[in-house]
Amino acid sequence: MPLISRRAFLGALAAALPTAVLMRRAHAAAIDDLAASPSTLRALGEVVLPAELGRVETARVVRDFQQWIAGYREGAELLHGYGTSLLEKAGPTPATRWMAQLDRLDAAARNLGGGARSFAELPLARRRQLVQGELDAVKADRIPSVGRASHVALALLGHYYGSTEANDRCYRASIGRQSCRPLAASSRMPLPLAGGRT
Repeated sequence: MPLISRRAFLGALAAALPTAVLMRRAHAAAIDDLAASPSTLRALGEVVLPAELGRVETARVVRDFQQWIAGYREGAELLHGYGTSLLEKAGPTPATRWMAQLDRLDAAARNLGGGARSFAELPLARRRQLVQGELDAVKADRIPSVGRASHVALALLGHYYGSTEANDRCYRASIGRQSCRPLAASSRMPLPLAGGRT
């Protein structure tokens, strides 16, 4: 009988018995595991995030995503959409499912041979192939909101592309989409980013 990892066991247990206490414990265990071994998530960030970020900024974005995961609270009230008063609540933690997916990437890297003991040790091109295989199976046609992402790679992308920073980079201007500008400044064009073009 094959042994399964602690994360996979907790993920399966959380899916089988979705009680509030069990889910909180599974979420906490997943966060602990991620904090103890973040290398797979960092290596995933190098694959899916824009290369122009560079290693330092990619690592920062991944840390921000880790903090988002750690702060996730099932049942938290979500912002309602424009034009509706329907209030939604955050669903069960996706952390246990995402940690199991990171474990699966590590296992796939070991099965490739070539001496790699983890996903993070593979060359970037091989990591891209593994992630592409995972995402092909998901068949997502767009980047979902972070909490609803079926795969951790999509969640990381959703987290980054939903940020003010990504919006500013897209337009090469300091728009500050999620910040307040004074009314007097509303008619002025946003300033270009340093080294960017408008």
